[in-house]
Amino acid sequence: MTPSREELWARLGGPLDLLILGGGATGAGVLWEATLRGLKAALVEAGDFASGTSSRSTKLLHGGVRYLELAVRHRDPRQLRLVRDALKERRVVMELAPHLARPLTLLTPLFRPLELPYYWAGLKLYDLLAGRHRLAPSRYAPPKEVRALFPDLPPTLGGVLYQDGQFADHRLNLALILSAIRRGAVALNHAEATGFLLKGGRVRGAVVRDRLTGKEVEVYAKAVVNAAGPQADRVRHLLDPHLPPLLTPSSGAHLVLDYPLRVGLLLPRTRDGRVLFLLPYRGKALLGTTDLPAEATACPLPREEEVAYLLEEIRPYLGDLSGRVLAAWAGLRPLVGKGETRLLVRDHLIVEERGLYTLTGGKWTTFRLMALDLLERLAEDLALPLPPSESHRTPLLGAGPRPPLPLPEEVAEHLYAHYGTLALEVAALGDRPLLPGLPYLEGEVVWAVREELAQKPLDVLARRLGLALLDQKRAEEALPKVVGLMAPLLGWGEAEQRTHLDEARRALPGLC
Repeated sequence: MTPSREELWARLGGPLDLLILGGGATGAGVLWEATLRGLKAALVEAGDFASGTSSRSTKLLHGGVRYLELAVRHRDPRQLRLVRDALKERRVVMELAPHLARPLTLLTPLFRPLELPYYWAGLKLYDLLAGRHRLAPSRYAPPKEVRALFPDLPPTLGGVLYQDGQFADHRLNLALILSAIRRGAVALNHAEATGFLLKGGRVRGAVVRDRLTGKEVEVYAKAVVNAAGPQADRVRHLLDPHLPPLLTPSSGAHLVLDYPLRVGLLLPRTRDGRVLFLLPYRGKALLGTTDLPAEATACPLPREEEVAYLLEEIRPYLGDLSGRVLAAWAGLRPLVGKGETRLLVRDHLIVEERGLYTLTGGKWTTFRLMALDLLERLAEDLALPLPPSESHRTPLLGAGPRPPLPLPEEVAEHLYAHYGTLALEVAALGDRPLLPGLPYLEGEVVWAVREELAQKPLDVLARRLGLALLDQKRAEEALPKVVGLMAPLLGWGEAEQRTHLDEARRALPGLC
């Protein structure tokens, strides 16, 4: 069972080994790694867990085909190392959370004769770099097979099929946090660090404010980790507003389309040099992504030019899909360095400033390696005796075979893909549909509040169920029922219910 929010707040006040600021992939990975290695660790997140970039990714566990191409073209060993490491981690995540991550087949269509040797060789190199962690080998698909997979594509010379990993980013983020909590860690959403506690000019903790109640607590720790993703520079400026920025944020917008797919589509040529993905996504298609310089705002909206870009780039291949858009959202990449964002290496960086350790950059697939590097740095700087890491072979909450569920297959598959072995417990809290025509159950809302620390309607609809990221109109339709189910669990009266409903409707486009 997950401790209540009140219990977690009470435990936050004790002295810690590690205080982590930021509840996205980076912070969740550090919390899990630190907890497994015996440290007393706590995490606070100003919004909801994964409410930023970590729930708005392309949902791929991958080395990065484009990064491999950049590595070869520019003879860049950093890009090559990133791809190799990420391909290894792809397999690790699929083994630790098989309900949340699985292989995905993608097709790269071929339209010119010279593309066949180029892309075939590139994807064979991709296989080679994965080594023993490789998934199914890439292969040539003749034109007839391509046409069967994508009837709307223009005539091709065939294509190259290869495998990468796909995962539920918001659920993996939550699984890391809940797994750590069940082993004694503390994690609180809607809890913001408003300033640092200093001793001898060095950071020794932070003042944490509950954004729901306004109460504050001073939290002392041997080390404070800034894992705030695109907001990392803002956190650094709480310590010293004159520190030069580390990041060049870029916006990555995605569209969800009513366009069911059997396999994914990788289009390696766009006008700005990026690749374009169209991926199967919970019975729909996920189209992304863009790469534009952006301000580090908490709730970024997809810009009109980003939506137009995605629809224009897919049009020559599959026609006009503008009438099929069900949802649009954007995330910010915390890119380290300066320069053209599409060329910056997705590597991570650790910077120590007066006792504040900033861990930033990187990519979702390598979250565990980022945490390992940080813990090694802390062990060296603070003389912390740490046992060897076990995170590469410690299953996350819910990992295991699918339990028998006396429910329609679509509902049973949905529950397993979200909760794994806990699916039966979730269904027991209420198996009535949340909305007609969708596999979500009312019991999921109750579970989200009782066991997953959801405090607001969009915590449930965006980061627990994921419906708001899939179909924003259906999510808005579900809001009144979600608020009604949450109200008795959180003690909301009628006035508070109206406030939460209005706030959620306004916040839905930015998913915050």
